[in-house]
Amino acid sequence: MGIETVTLIVVGLMILMMLAGVPLAWITMSLAIGCTFLWLGPAGLPLVASRVYGFVNEYVFVAVPLFVLMACILERSGVARDLYDAMRVFAGRLPGGVAVQTTLVAVVMAAMTGIIGGEIVLLGLIALPQMLRLGYDRKLAIGIICAGGSLGTMIPPSVVLIVYGLTASVSIGDLFLAGVVPGLLLGGLYIGYVLIRCWLNPELGPPAPPEELAMPAAEKIRLLKGLILPIMIIIWVLGSIYGGIASVTESAGVGVVGAIASAALRGELNWTMMREALVRTMATVGILLWLTLGANAFIGIYNIMGGTGYLRGMISGLPLPPIGIVLVMMLILFVLGMIIDWIGICLLTMPIFVPVIVSLGYDPIWFGILFCMNMQCSYLTPPFGPAAFYLKSVAPPDIGLQTIFSSMIPFILLQLIGLTLLLSFPQLALWLPGLAS
Repeated sequence: MGIETVTLIVVGLMILMMLAGVPLAWITMSLAIGCTFLWLGPAGLPLVASRVYGFVNEYVFVAVPLFVLMACILERSGVARDLYDAMRVFAGRLPGGVAVQTTLVAVVMAAMTGIIGGEIVLLGLIALPQMLRLGYDRKLAIGIICAGGSLGTMIPPSVVLIVYGLTASVSIGDLFLAGVVPGLLLGGLYIGYVLIRCWLNPELGPPAPPEELAMPAAEKIRLLKGLILPIMIIIWVLGSIYGGIASVTESAGVGVVGAIASAALRGELNWTMMREALVRTMATVGILLWLTLGANAFIGIYNIMGGTGYLRGMISGLPLPPIGIVLVMMLILFVLGMIIDWIGICLLTMPIFVPVIVSLGYDPIWFGILFCMNMQCSYLTPPFGPAAFYLKSVAPPDIGLQTIFSSMIPFILLQLIGLTLLLSFPQLALWLPGLAS
């Protein structure tokens, strides 16, 4: 049986099992074992185990559970709530100011944690009631929370960048630097959109009442103190990487220590809080780990069968200029993002796409940021769109999934504008890594 026929059968089985509701981790692992058994026989099965062991034994992979634990501790300790209150000093008087404030908080939270689900849930609990109380347009409020909460994909320390770096064998430190400007660019596009819409129609985002904004100087200083811990954690984590003090994995440990210290300073450090954070970390990392095992095992045996080489040759042989091939890859990633989780997409496609990108003369770091920005779209696009389900879990009962998905359409378009700018101007991603080298 030729590799072309095998590829069609594998893709068909994968689609059928996904439509049947089988978890992606089970799909990829069962296909890996089935292909190994049929192609190499029972003697080839140990290859699956060695492939899995080799990937999860990577030292850098330890950073993933540590960054997730840091995010869970910060979520439980109330740092985000203090941060949100502090931002009111800066944005309260603007039309759409609370939405701007929410975006700024999302940017800082992304730089603290790199975890998306927790950000959207927290913003849904803190910001959504505030905006609805002030009479904000419901769709604008929902859209800015989902889009802002997805910035953790881009802004370091992003778990997506860590997994891409491991899969593509590129420097995670350089990827972190490369994600800063595009991440801030997206945040700026969201803020600009909110300000323009609320300037044209102030009823969409009325400012807070004067009595809420008229606060004494002492109160403003107290609120601004809420910025100290988040900024210190960002400097602690990212500064240790770029200052050459710690590796990415070590800086993740530094972040956990910083999160625990901040919880202790706030008087929130107790066994119940730590237990909840540890359980949430285990659940999150468990899902990531099983997806990683299955996808890595499958791509390993598919590579032995010659499948990845076949697909690489097919893509690079398209009668298109190099940028046209990149656009085809972006389209494939966008469509896959509607139905598959980002980690499955990364582990299944990057071993095929990245060698093609390098052969075309493009920088894999730039392509990694393109991938992450594309995965931001996947957090908002139906039917998978996990941002909608995260927000639905904490939104008022009268806000349905259809309302949430329709609210995200303008922000998906903004993400596509950001992706177009990054495609047109690669230096948006490569400028900072170039300065550091």
